[in-house]
Amino acid sequence: MFAQAFNLNALPFEEHIDTDRILDDERFTQALDRLQYFADHGMVALLTGPTGAGKSCLVKRFIHALPTHRYQPLYLHISRVDAAAMLRMIVTAMGEKPALGRDRLFRQILDRTREAERAVVLVIDDAHLLNEAILTDLRLLVSAPSSAPPSLKVLLCGQPPLYKLLARASLADMLNRICVRCSLRPLSKDQTLSYIDRRLKAVGGSEQIFETAAKHLIHEHTGGIPRAINNLATTCLIHAASKQLKRVHEALVVEAAAELRLL
Repeated sequence: MFAQAFNLNALPFEEHIDTDRILDDERFTQALDRLQYFADHGMVALLTGPTGAGKSCLVKRFIHALPTHRYQPLYLHISRVDAAAMLRMIVTAMGEKPALGRDRLFRQILDRTREAERAVVLVIDDAHLLNEAILTDLRLLVSAPSSAPPSLKVLLCGQPPLYKLLARASLADMLNRICVRCSLRPLSKDQTLSYIDRRLKAVGGSEQIFETAAKHLIHEHTGGIPRAINNLATTCLIHAASKQLKRVHEALVVEAAAELRLL
């Protein structure tokens, strides 16, 4: 195991990590501020970014930061379903048994959210895979007449094609209800270097494990996408450990990139 070879107390570039191990950067700080505004005052928010940019980690941080006495977060990540199935999934996530029939499902969701003491924040991941019917249903749910503040809020999280989907004339009402739009971009070169260093330090490692030139090369091969950085950096460490090397140099990055077909 390369962690032992480099005296690390955990794997530094795991993708699925606990919330307290997620490292903030400028992108996350700005996005979290916007999402907090959405939670406090909005109805619908939009979070987009290329695959592997860190959207899921950002959503974890956002949900974790929500005061539990004010909000009930619901997270759904299976989005390629029909409209009725989505309504059933929402009801199930609320802890209830889905009723039969679309009208009853609507009423079940509306009654549950209006009776709740906390605002329900529904987070739908991979929202670029949703169809028009689901998005129309979500718009109807968040805009249902009520004398109280909105009790159901929706965060749509997906890849950039989600913008194109929402731009359809038939979804204009949904688009107009989006109060916050966050675009999570890839890391810059400096941010990539900082990301690698901070990931290593978080598990007791040294930033010297990767030579500076190697870090620059990792950024070039990955385009600053965190998931790709994780995969390439991990492969570099595996190769270095197998060769009994204590530092990752440019040649190792090239070798690892070729293995991952990033060249």
